Amino acid sequence: MLRFISVVNALVAGTTWAAAETIDVKYYGKLDLAPLACTDITRSSFINRACYDKAQQFMVVQLRSVYHPYCEMPSASFEAFLNAPSMGKFYNANIKGTGMDGPFDCRTHRLPKY
Repeated sequence: MLRFISVVNALVAGTTWAAAETIDVKYYGKLDLAPLACTDITRSSFINRACYDKAQQFMVVQLRSVYHPYCEMPSASFEAFLNAPSMGKFYNANIKGTGMDGPFDCRTHRLPKY
């Protein structure tokens, strides 16, 4: 039982590093990652990291070195993105738009306030 508690504490402690991290997001500005759950992506050459706030339906994705925001994204879409066989193909087909026509573009959807 003690080992289980130690493992849970280690997992929780591993996610708190984002609490003190502030990033610069394209079209948004500075963003404190504390309210978002971040996942480092190692299986894609294009996508490095994805952070999501389920309550606000807000995703920030790091494409190479630039963070991009996506608004009003349902959690099912975020989960499908994370679980896609090719995250890059899923991103290009289902998330990214051209100009302001993307399905989750923050310039045309409700932008969360933190």
